[in-house]
Amino acid sequence: MGSGQRRALEELGPRFVLPRDAAALDFAAVFGRHAPVVLEIGFGMGDATAEIAQQLSGTDFLGVEVHPPGVGALLRQIGERGLTNLRIVRHDAVEVLRSMVPPASLAGVHIFFPDPWHKKRHHKRRLIQSPFVAALAQHLAPGGYLHCATDWAPYAKQMLEVLSGEPLLANTATGYAPRPGYRPLTKFEARGLKLGHGVWDLLFRRR
Repeated sequence: MGSGQRRALEELGPRFVLPRDAAALDFAAVFGRHAPVVLEIGFGMGDATAEIAQQLSGTDFLGVEVHPPGVGALLRQIGERGLTNLRIVRHDAVEVLRSMVPPASLAGVHIFFPDPWHKKRHHKRRLIQSPFVAALAQHLAPGGYLHCATDWAPYAKQMLEVLSGEPLLANTATGYAPRPGYRPLTKFEARGLKLGHGVWDLLFRRR
């Protein structure tokens, strides 16, 4: 963790990083207002998260990440951009969803470029599996959306199969979706596209 990230964690962490708690969150109390809440799982270094939160100031965002430098980097962006609609939980997403997020409370879920676990023997470690998707769907409000993106074609295929097999979700597109305007093009993604690599967005809604 760099010095700037460490300083952001010390100065802004007490306000923006929520304690790991077994109790379900009261989003209105956490954010100080009533607004739609979007959960982002695995925000990495937080560049896209901060940009989306700034774009969509009428929406509140709960970011979940276990990587300390990423938490510090996003806190730094929160400070630089003056964001007030973003909170962070530094913990495993499965546990956070199970114990901290009330059922049918989310307006959306973002999962952008999760680890594809390339090797076949590691596929069971992939985040997008039927049980977890079922849990996500149960935490979405009716009409809420689940937006996934990946640059790994075999994982995109698995995502499409798993999401299409969840009875609580309906695909908003025929197969893969166009990249929604709110999701910024990351430097990594832009570089991959120049090299001819594909990127696949999947956008499903809660029935």
